[in-house]
Amino acid sequence: MSVTTDKTVRDLALEQAGAARIFEGFGIDYCCGGKQSLEQACRAANVSVERVLGALTAAQQSESDTSQHVDWQTAPLGDLISHIKNTHHKYTRAEIARLGPLFDKVCSVHGERHPELFQLRTTFQGLAQELGTHMMKEEMILFPYIERMEESVIQKEPILPSPFGSVQNPVSMMEHQHDSAGNALRALRATSNGYAAPPDGCATYQALYKALAEFETDLHQHIHLENNILFPRAVALEKEN
Repeated sequence: MSVTTDKTVRDLALEQAGAARIFEGFGIDYCCGGKQSLEQACRAANVSVERVLGALTAAQQSESDTSQHVDWQTAPLGDLISHIKNTHHKYTRAEIARLGPLFDKVCSVHGERHPELFQLRTTFQGLAQELGTHMMKEEMILFPYIERMEESVIQKEPILPSPFGSVQNPVSMMEHQHDSAGNALRALRATSNGYAAPPDGCATYQALYKALAEFETDLHQHIHLENNILFPRAVALEKEN
């Protein structure tokens, strides 16, 4: 695979196993903003395209063991859906439950000196509520339909009509909600100064910011799998059949 500046960051994240982690390190949006070229994405993140190209090339050369890497572009959609639910949905729910009390504790101790904590908590609570409803709709409506659709194709049977018309309709709604989640993540990062705890921040304060940074990384990977792989493949499968 050649790494060029005119390729979209979405394509690079799909083609190279370690590209997503590199983009995270440079603050490059590869999920919601995945349609940008590498050059455009670097400009938006205010980083040198040469540095990013160098990191991508070095990572590509060092990826010697790719046998354990699952190619989600060709794996069964049911397997991808199981991975999203068991890895990302499970993690998101667990972290939302953990971070709520952690926010309350840090706000009660440090909120008077750092009022931005209250804004952070409000933003996170809104994001958590939105994600809870979002994941429930995916698991109860969209994912089961995609799985049934794939099973019908494998068994060479007609695809049963859905209650929502084309699969593109719920996909468009999910993508819109992903954009909203991306905006919330950017607000969290800006308000927290890039998740940099202040000098007077205690260990719990630092733990909160570390957890929020990890939550952001996982949600980026989560949205990438859906926006850039699962949804386009589901739409294509429906059109082909």
